[in-house]
Amino acid sequence: MAIMVTRRSVLAAGSAALAGLSLPAFAQQPRVRKFAVMVPERGTDMGWNQQGVTSARAAAKKLGIQVEVAEGLGYGDIRPIMRELVGNGANFIIAHASGYNTTAFEVGVERNVPVAVVDTPRKVVRPGLVVGYALSGHEGAYLAGILAARTTRTGTLGIVVSGEPPSWNSQSAAFAQGARSVRSDIPIRYAVIGPAAFSDAPGGRRVAEAVIAAGADTIFGQGNGATMGMLQGITTSKATDGGPVNLIDVIGDKTNVAQGRLLSSVLWDPTETFVSMIQDVNAGTFGSRPYTIGLANGSVRLMKTPGISDALWGELEKNRERILKGDLKLVPIVDAAQVRALMTAVAAPGA
Repeated sequence: MAIMVTRRSVLAAGSAALAGLSLPAFAQQPRVRKFAVMVPERGTDMGWNQQGVTSARAAAKKLGIQVEVAEGLGYGDIRPIMRELVGNGANFIIAHASGYNTTAFEVGVERNVPVAVVDTPRKVVRPGLVVGYALSGHEGAYLAGILAARTTRTGTLGIVVSGEPPSWNSQSAAFAQGARSVRSDIPIRYAVIGPAAFSDAPGGRRVAEAVIAAGADTIFGQGNGATMGMLQGITTSKATDGGPVNLIDVIGDKTNVAQGRLLSSVLWDPTETFVSMIQDVNAGTFGSRPYTIGLANGSVRLMKTPGISDALWGELEKNRERILKGDLKLVPIVDAAQVRALMTAVAAPGA
């Protein structure tokens, strides 16, 4: 069963303080027989929302349990939907949007139901009950930065993001670091569509076109539905040298809609992350370890396309091995100010 609601206006993450919450005494959680995943947009975007839904369904199949998908929830007050999901029998909830961090915590505590909330990696209201998790594809983004620096013709790269949540920030920073490992002074133009413009396709097109006009011939795009707008700008624009502009995408594979402009994608698959969460709830150890993704188990990987030569792919694979062996250590940078400091030029709200 899927729950759909009309999209609400995009709001910033809730600002209500958690300090006043009264935490119930610990009780052993029942075994998860049915869980729910909540996403702000439709699960057909070939990106964040679709991968969250797809991975939740794959985790449910692997564990032999039920999953209820609540999609298209927007970024407003999700408390009523969460309570409905609990009433429908879900005894574990994955709140798969950074804007849900406050309200999801509150309902988890209120109903004494284990909840995992994305983009709050260090926040644990209560071990075993409400836990934050982080999905960071920064290792793959570092490789994407090398790819972009090796293939650019104009010598200028662009990063266009639909907001600055931790997941996007860590990838933007790693992309810049990867590109700078090839050429330390390579110009990187960074632009934010809006503070929470994840589904803003017109904004994605407008900002992508501005970055292209500023010299970028390769854009690292991060933006759910906004990425479709970026693709429109990329496929209808020429770089300043008169040649084509390419996109390096994240999370999913948009080959079928990219009209030959998809150079690569930093692919994610958090299926095993979700499996680990549920197994830990069942074992009474939920929150005892970090829940993330990475190159080591294949939950993050760089997609090979015909636009990447075998020689260049070999270089990327060597760097991948360096990361896996620990010879190249990448520390995620999630602070927006630190990300912007890595860029040559910044066009962002409040910048």
